[in-house]
Amino acid sequence: MASLLSPSPFLSLQPPYHHCRLKKGVPCLVRDSSSPSNSSPQVVVTRESGKNKQIIKALEKRGISSLELPLIQHARGPDFDRLPCLLTDKSFDWIIITSPQAASVFLEAWKAACSPKVKVGVVGAGTARIFDEPLQASQGALHLAFTPSKATGKVLASELPDNVGKTSSVLYPASLKASNEIEEGLSRRGFDVLRLNTYTTVPVQSVDATLLQQALSAPVLSVASPSAIRAWMNLIQNEKQWSNNVACIGETTASAARRLGFKKVYHPEQPGLEGWVDSIVEALTAHEELHRF
Repeated sequence: MASLLSPSPFLSLQPPYHHCRLKKGVPCLVRDSSSPSNSSPQVVVTRESGKNKQIIKALEKRGISSLELPLIQHARGPDFDRLPCLLTDKSFDWIIITSPQAASVFLEAWKAACSPKVKVGVVGAGTARIFDEPLQASQGALHLAFTPSKATGKVLASELPDNVGKTSSVLYPASLKASNEIEEGLSRRGFDVLRLNTYTTVPVQSVDATLLQQALSAPVLSVASPSAIRAWMNLIQNEKQWSNNVACIGETTASAARRLGFKKVYHPEQPGLEGWVDSIVEALTAHEELHRF
């Protein structure tokens, strides 16, 4: 295989592009055949299968071609079965939800518990969107009551409103792999926190070899979780010369990437889709500048 330090194909950030299908039906965006540029993808999108449509569409609007290569998948956690029972038998001052997947798992359990009245705090706008449809159908039983000023667990733990004069109870359904930052931060403030590990994130069982080779040559890898960047690290462990740019959805994922040794890491100040796309554009621009000459 050619050295991965050589200049990767980089397309102009201008349209037109059209949809195509690569092996196994994975969608990408490439330039129209009338364009003189080649059709190598500019960005690899790595969320679990079925969760990349939003980022692909947002990139398409910027004229950026993408290759979908899911690196992770979700599985039930050890506490999944406890969640509906707790929602049925006990009330909490707050339910804290810190990711779209945690929201989906919670809503499944909430419906199984016959939709009890709950007050929910979410980490940010992306997670809040998962509640849009259920909120309309809940007839007031589901109350989305808090979002922190910055979409991080640390800020959420520091800003969550408490009950003056009495201990506030918090149910925190989370990923098995999530850090202890939220429950520790809330506990220090006097909250009574019950964490349930309701789901986990695991690497995909296999990756198509042809798609992986295309991904290795793309200028930018986009990742939305520490699990995804760890999965990529495992995939490229024999590709010692891979040194392209990594665009992360937020600070937590960027920190994980840097701890793993990635040097060219970009992330928005405020986690979310719009900032993530801006960081991808920044990473692409940096790549173009580096290889212009």
